[in-house]
Amino acid sequence: MTTVTHSLKDGAERWFGRPAESLLPRERRILELIGLRRPISSELKPHGPEALGLGDRLADRIAEIGGSWAFIVSFLVFLFAWSLVNTVILRSDAFDPYPYIFLNLVLSMLAAIQAPIIMMSQNRAAARDRREASRDYEVNLKAEIEIMALHDKLDHLKDLEISDTKRLLAEIIDRLERIEGRGAEDAMR
Repeated sequence: MTTVTHSLKDGAERWFGRPAESLLPRERRILELIGLRRPISSELKPHGPEALGLGDRLADRIAEIGGSWAFIVSFLVFLFAWSLVNTVILRSDAFDPYPYIFLNLVLSMLAAIQAPIIMMSQNRAAARDRREASRDYEVNLKAEIEIMALHDKLDHLKDLEISDTKRLLAEIIDRLERIEGRGAEDAMR
């Protein structure tokens, strides 16, 4: 039986209170990494921006821009300018007179395109958050197990120290009794 298998079976009972066969795959992997004395953080590489395709990067950039105050303010300025040009400046020759039907069409098309793009970015961010939460859970679980193991080691060392202290005290008491016994014999002579 290998050390990792032995550690897995012992760890499953010890830390999770159930047999190794009933552990989730992530729990088994954590116990294996503990047995190998390897950190989890080096095992779980985050997915970086280099893994994203052009469409993903573009969607993230559009969501970043579309959700900023700079975009909102500039869009309000654009809407005000559109209204000003078509209502005040061009009056009778306006290319989009007052109820601004063309502007409504453009805004509807923009919203129809922008909303799914932002949703793609949000879905990817949610998936990334789930991966990071899972990674955090695994790191926290391993840390908790390691802390419990340290407590067990400290308790074992404390028990050894107490038994050594008891043994030494018994030897000291025995020696003192012998010394007192010799002193009593010397006093009788």
